[in-house]
Amino acid sequence: MRFVIAGGGTGGHLFPGMAVAEAWVEREAGNEVLFIGTQRGIEAKVLANGRFPLRMIQARPLQGKSLIGKARALWSVPMAICEAYSILRDFKPQLVLGVGGYASGPTLIAAFLLRTKRAIHEQNVIPGMTNRILKWFSQRIFVSFEETREYFPDRRTIVTGNPVRKEILQPARDDREIEEKRGDRFTLLIFGGSGGAHRINEAMIEALDLLQGLRSSVRFVHQTGREDMERVSRGYRERGFDALVRPFFEDMGTCYRISDLVICRSGATTVAELAVCGKAAILIPYPYAAHQHQLINAQKLVERGAAKMIRDEELSGPSLARSILELYEQPEKRVQMEERIRKVGRPAAAKEIVDHCYRLLGRME
Repeated sequence: MRFVIAGGGTGGHLFPGMAVAEAWVEREAGNEVLFIGTQRGIEAKVLANGRFPLRMIQARPLQGKSLIGKARALWSVPMAICEAYSILRDFKPQLVLGVGGYASGPTLIAAFLLRTKRAIHEQNVIPGMTNRILKWFSQRIFVSFEETREYFPDRRTIVTGNPVRKEILQPARDDREIEEKRGDRFTLLIFGGSGGAHRINEAMIEALDLLQGLRSSVRFVHQTGREDMERVSRGYRERGFDALVRPFFEDMGTCYRISDLVICRSGATTVAELAVCGKAAILIPYPYAAHQHQLINAQKLVERGAAKMIRDEELSGPSLARSILELYEQPEKRVQMEERIRKVGRPAAAKEIVDHCYRLLGRME
């Protein structure tokens, strides 16, 4: 059977879609997946290796733009729907799943016009604008949190959790440079999402001045994003710390596996990955996320004793250093956090979504 996954833009939308795609092709011999995205989204880079085929449409972001930007985005919608319609008519999928992002809306509307089966997945506690609209065009709505049900029609809404890619659940373990960071040293993994986070990068380098006492006993694996790569690398080098610094890590599963503590944002996909990997984390919510969903995600974990949080406005070198030292010096706290965050994880979310898609298509009792 043929399956289209529409959306992307950021890893938070794309990576759950990739997890579902993996489960779909494994479910039955001959199953196919096509992604529909945009040139400006992360999918253009991540799927460039041919892992899954990708077709592009000219969708534009609407939220957070100027009046002129909004006008251009609205003007692009009819064209994007036409492009998606043409792609779907050629590919002839049995089902289309929207995972959020620029391409999701036009593609689901095109699927509605073609009378193709349709579903969406909402990663966050509070739905974004696209999925609030698409709920009227979708026959199944998959959500990551029980609290999200109230925003969608009850009979069509199913709590599945947030799908996590197989490479996170079963790391490839083929990156020798990452593997070398294992051993008897305490390993910190730092990242700010697929594009990095300048605030976290700056605070981490500033914190090193207060962590000199740990210099011989810690290692860092740091995803910086492209713009901060050289500056962060130099910061570790000048202060004498052992660090592997890259703009982007392809093998995040191995990065999670070797880490003792993770410092990161708290997007829904990141939280899902931390949970299935059972990792203690210092969460720094992105303050400009729509509906403050990253803050809500972090607060939910903090309330369960499953993570530690530093608000972005409180983030500094000293505050980050204090939190690192606390969890380094008190391993029992890390163990407790690891145990509690594992209880939040739903490693079978992708398979569950595929099961429900099969039911929607009348392929399961």
